[in-house]
Amino acid sequence: MELIDRVAYRLKLRDLRLLETVVQSRSMARAALQLNISQPAVSKAIAELEHVLGVRLLDRSRKGVEPTEYGRVLLDCGATVLDNLRQGVQRIEFLADPTAGEVRIGCHPFLAVSVVSAVIDRLARRYPRIIFRLLIEEAVKLQHELIARNVDFLITRRWSQIADERMSFECLFDESFVVVAGAQNPLARRRRISVLELMDEPWVLPPPESGFGTAVATAFRSCGLDYPRVAVVTTPPEVRVSLLTTGRFLTIYPTSALRFPTRRSELRVLPVALPLPRIPSGIVTLTQRAVTPAASLFIESARELAKSAQAPRR
Repeated sequence: MELIDRVAYRLKLRDLRLLETVVQSRSMARAALQLNISQPAVSKAIAELEHVLGVRLLDRSRKGVEPTEYGRVLLDCGATVLDNLRQGVQRIEFLADPTAGEVRIGCHPFLAVSVVSAVIDRLARRYPRIIFRLLIEEAVKLQHELIARNVDFLITRRWSQIADERMSFECLFDESFVVVAGAQNPLARRRRISVLELMDEPWVLPPPESGFGTAVATAFRSCGLDYPRVAVVTTPPEVRVSLLTTGRFLTIYPTSALRFPTRRSELRVLPVALPLPRIPSGIVTLTQRAVTPAASLFIESARELAKSAQAPRR
């Protein structure tokens, strides 16, 4: 009997799930607890799987259990198989009940509180039984999660061309940025402000080495100025808004976060001519992977939202 026939006859989906759990937990004992089975049962299942394949799948190290090169190949294959099965089950559920489903979205922090929240609000009104699961991270981490099929698609910014051919990018709009203060800040009542006047104000900005931090530094250098005095270095939008509402701090904010899902009356755009770049924001999907019906609904609604806002398209 050839290897492929032995594997097809012996390998079960639960074996792939068990191997995945052992590797993720780095321990057969912890995997056994998570799967609610005995540790000897886990060890036996792994040993039988290795016997069928004729290779060693796991090694023990100081860090715990780790996959061998053969184990990584099987894990990659297993992730695809389990993901395809999950999508197939979701399509069956959607055919049985088009108002239900699940969407797993990887999103950039600012897009999560703006465009993604606005789309969820729209869809939740029409399909109240759809569940939305958000994973909020920066672009690089999100791409890893998409490749691992832990999310259905990404809503994120594109700072540079995506080099990985497994992923494709669809631009929804070009994000623009403005200097923002709290409504109580005295600068909010000014009709004209020079960039130089703001250099000694307390700013709340992301790390200078981040993608956006680099863009901010470039904008100030084009005005012949250094990076402004940063009082707080942080990324999450909630922290920035909380500090802005004190009336003391300034930040640079994406215009989409000021429009969606509702306009922010507690914030004011300052009349400052700072040449900030426009960054493409959109949807990233895996090229060889179909999305679920519920995910398709979300993507189409995101396109409609971008179009209704009359945002530039590419």
